[in-house]
Amino acid sequence: MRHTGPLTGVRVVDLTAMVMGPYCTQIMADMGADVIKIEPPAGDNTRYISVGPEPGLGGVFVNVNRGKRSVVMDLRRAEGARALRDLLAHADVFIHSMRARAIAELGFAYSEVAAVNPAIVYTNCYGYGRRGPDANLTAYDDTIQAECGLPFAQEQLTGAPGYAGTIMADKVAGLTALWATVMALFHRERTGEGQEVEVAMFETMAAFMLVEHANGAMFEPPLGAAIYPRAVAPNRKPYRTKDGYISALVYNDKQWSAFVEAVEPEWAGAEFATLAQRAEQIDAVYALLGNTFSERTTQEWLELLRALDIPAAPVRSFDELFGNAHLNAVGFFETVESPNGPVRFPGMPAWFSRTPGAVAGPAPRLGVDTAQVGAALAADGTSWPTTGESDRPMSRERS
Repeated sequence: MRHTGPLTGVRVVDLTAMVMGPYCTQIMADMGADVIKIEPPAGDNTRYISVGPEPGLGGVFVNVNRGKRSVVMDLRRAEGARALRDLLAHADVFIHSMRARAIAELGFAYSEVAAVNPAIVYTNCYGYGRRGPDANLTAYDDTIQAECGLPFAQEQLTGAPGYAGTIMADKVAGLTALWATVMALFHRERTGEGQEVEVAMFETMAAFMLVEHANGAMFEPPLGAAIYPRAVAPNRKPYRTKDGYISALVYNDKQWSAFVEAVEPEWAGAEFATLAQRAEQIDAVYALLGNTFSERTTQEWLELLRALDIPAAPVRSFDELFGNAHLNAVGFFETVESPNGPVRFPGMPAWFSRTPGAVAGPAPRLGVDTAQVGAALAADGTSWPTTGESDRPMSRERS
């Protein structure tokens, strides 16, 4: 498959593991970048944590490392460090997910990499920013969710603290690393200057959660607690219907008037007439709506609410997404051939009229591209191969 997209020609050396960094570089690969994934001899641990077609190709790993090349390097050995240094001399981006002290001990702090390649964009993916007292703490998605207040918000909803049912901190931080890196590349295109970028999971998720929950606490003096009441109202949840559940939000005054006129609930009095009035007693409103939604089937509500232009949706499982009519109509899923057969990937959610991206290829087996990359460096230390046969069991064309 061909590398296409707005990042075609960008060379990324990826020394990240797990999900935060690999998710960032997966999107870069989808958007055309040539991503070289550097792995230790044992490989990225994510290769082994979920079901897959063969050992080392677990589903989570395959999804966030598709379209990349895998090179094995032992950076604790002189030859491994030398090879990485040679690789970085010809890269546009270096992104890693090691703690500051660990990457410095290996000899790849920003100052050392910039000495080899001053124009490089160097992105650090940390758990905690290195300028704070928690810089050297180990961080995972669950602990960062706890730090940023997400389980606290869940407690307001359910009565007990809980994690989100997704690795939200990893993915939000990965997206932040993506836009930060691309912004630095944009600056380099304007000025020729490389620079160092730092993205920390804790700071990222604190910013993410405080978008709405900072609320009255932002002001001096504070006008209220740091909480957005609607988001944590205990009755804010999918409504039970006669035969299942539905998600619906009767929100603005136009939607509210249309709902009340069509359904005629006995409880819908003047005290709920405006959005400001409903916001002050939002949990009671949700409870009253919940009682009303129990009177009809899910399909009956979907037909009525959509006719009224009120947002409503069925509660779907993840498996159902693969058969979703809308996602399939827009070409969301991309099937890519791999040595183990076809893989149906969730594709790029963004559409470009001139430079569309695509899933560049399957996830690599561990170290499958080591010989090719090493040979290219040995043959020509001033350029990077952009076409030719890969060491993968299947070949793919590079643009």
